[in-house]
Amino acid sequence: MVSLGATGIDRETLLDLVVNIIPMGILLFFVGVFLVYMPWEENLFLTVVSHFLTLFPLAMLALLTYVSARVISRDEDE
Repeated sequence: MVSLGATGIDRETLLDLVVNIIPMGILLFFVGVFLVYMPWEENLFLTVVSHFLTLFPLAMLALLTYVSARVISRDEDE
Protein backbone atom coordinates (compact mmCIF):
# COMPACT_ATOMS: atom_id res chain seq x y z
CA MET A 1 0.00 0.00 0.00
CA VAL A 2 1.46 3.36 -1.08
CA SER A 3 0.63 6.21 1.30
CA LEU A 4 0.40 9.83 0.15
CA GLY A 5 2.19 11.47 3.04
CA ALA A 6 1.00 12.42 6.51
CA THR A 7 -2.68 12.24 5.55
CA GLY A 8 -2.65 8.46 5.48
CA ILE A 9 -4.60 8.37 2.22
CA ASP A 10 -3.38 5.65 -0.11
CA ARG A 11 -3.87 5.28 -3.85
CA GLU A 12 -6.99 3.11 -3.58
CA THR A 13 -8.69 5.59 -1.25
CA LEU A 14 -7.85 8.42 -3.63
CA LEU A 15 -9.43 6.48 -6.48
CA ASP A 16 -12.58 6.03 -4.36
CA LEU A 17 -12.70 9.79 -3.76
CA VAL A 18 -12.42 10.79 -7.42
CA VAL A 19 -16.23 10.72 -7.63
CA ASN A 20 -16.21 13.70 -5.22
CA ILE A 21 -13.09 15.44 -6.52
CA ILE A 22 -14.42 15.83 -10.08
CA PRO A 23 -17.58 17.75 -9.01
CA MET A 24 -15.40 19.89 -6.73
CA GLY A 25 -13.33 20.83 -9.77
CA ILE A 26 -16.47 21.69 -11.71
CA LEU A 27 -17.74 23.89 -8.88
CA LEU A 28 -14.36 25.62 -8.63
CA PHE A 29 -14.49 26.27 -12.38
CA PHE A 30 -17.89 27.94 -12.04
CA VAL A 31 -16.73 30.01 -9.06
CA GLY A 32 -13.82 31.22 -11.16
CA VAL A 33 -16.04 32.01 -14.13
CA PHE A 34 -18.51 33.92 -11.96
CA LEU A 35 -15.72 35.93 -10.32
CA VAL A 36 -13.97 36.78 -13.59
CA TYR A 37 -16.92 37.28 -15.94
CA MET A 38 -19.36 39.12 -13.67
CA PRO A 39 -17.95 39.69 -10.17
CA TRP A 40 -20.49 42.30 -9.03
CA GLU A 41 -23.90 42.80 -10.53
CA GLU A 42 -26.10 45.81 -9.90
CA ASN A 43 -28.20 43.81 -7.46
CA LEU A 44 -25.96 42.81 -4.55
CA PHE A 45 -28.50 40.29 -3.24
CA LEU A 46 -28.38 38.28 -6.48
CA THR A 47 -24.59 38.33 -6.44
CA VAL A 48 -24.42 37.04 -2.87
CA VAL A 49 -27.03 34.35 -3.52
CA SER A 50 -25.33 33.15 -6.71
CA HIS A 51 -21.93 32.91 -5.00
CA PHE A 52 -23.51 31.19 -1.99
CA LEU A 53 -25.19 28.61 -4.25
CA THR A 54 -21.80 27.58 -5.62
CA LEU A 55 -19.57 28.01 -2.56
CA PHE A 56 -21.81 26.32 0.03
CA PRO A 57 -22.12 23.04 -1.93
CA LEU A 58 -18.38 23.20 -2.59
CA ALA A 59 -17.65 23.51 1.13
CA MET A 60 -20.08 20.72 2.01
CA LEU A 61 -18.64 18.44 -0.68
CA ALA A 62 -15.10 19.14 0.59
CA LEU A 63 -16.20 18.24 4.11
CA LEU A 64 -17.93 15.09 2.87
CA THR A 65 -14.84 14.10 0.91
CA TYR A 66 -12.59 14.58 3.93
CA VAL A 67 -14.85 12.58 6.23
CA SER A 68 -15.29 9.79 3.70
CA ALA A 69 -11.52 9.61 3.16
CA ARG A 70 -11.00 9.22 6.91
CA VAL A 71 -13.68 6.52 7.15
CA ILE A 72 -12.41 4.61 4.10
CA SER A 73 -8.81 4.64 5.32
CA ARG A 74 -9.91 3.61 8.82
CA ASP A 75 -11.95 0.71 7.46
CA GLU A 76 -9.11 -0.42 5.21
CA ASP A 77 -6.76 -0.53 8.21
CA GLU A 78 -9.12 -2.83 10.13
